[in-house]
Amino acid sequence: MAGFDKVVTSYAEAMAGLTDNMTVIAGGFGLCGIPENLINEIKHKGTKGLTLVSNNCGVDDFGLGVLLPNRQIKKIIASYVGENAEFERQMMAGELEVELTPQGTLAEKMRAGGAGIPAFFTATGFGTPVAIGKEERQFNGRHYILEESITGDFAIIKAWKADRYGNLVFRKTARNFNPLAATAGKITVVEVEEIVAVGELDPDQIHTPGIYVDRLIQGTFEKRIEQRTVRSSSVATGE
Repeated sequence: MAGFDKVVTSYAEAMAGLTDNMTVIAGGFGLCGIPENLINEIKHKGTKGLTLVSNNCGVDDFGLGVLLPNRQIKKIIASYVGENAEFERQMMAGELEVELTPQGTLAEKMRAGGAGIPAFFTATGFGTPVAIGKEERQFNGRHYILEESITGDFAIIKAWKADRYGNLVFRKTARNFNPLAATAGKITVVEVEEIVAVGELDPDQIHTPGIYVDRLIQGTFEKRIEQRTVRSSSVATGE
């Protein structure tokens, strides 16, 4: 069993080997399902010159946004960046390289990278600035552009539950980009809310097999809500 056990006991051990100028793929969507403690460990390590691949860059004081004040991110490949004032400031000042990628294309870039597919054609982005400099072809009379897949030196993932072999279960919308990102890292590090004994997970309920996971750590999470929206009592009662 020891040879298959992926569990580590510290975040320093979990992120060992991360060095300047590496590419890190991070799961999550907004602040939902983000590997918040692994991100904080990157901040603590002070690693710089990073290329970050994620749906977005968190907010100013949480998620990937905590890496911006000390200029740890050199480039980010993302789909949405509208919740982070420091991100906007650095981008507009030319201090941060930003590659905006349609959300579905970004997901497929991760999936393809994990599957060993170097590139694929998609109609998304044709005729827009997204297509500039990319190969274009027609299939069945429709225009497509060539998108290269993505892999990273590290992938950092948040899951709900795992066994010690690294088999993962995600919970509801916190699954988002995490399973795709998990396949695309040379080293995939996962933090989870609960680690169970091998055999306790229903094989039919496993979302990511442990073969993709290199390191696993159990943590506690703030699970901050990006923008809390509630109905007024009058709306809720129909008055």
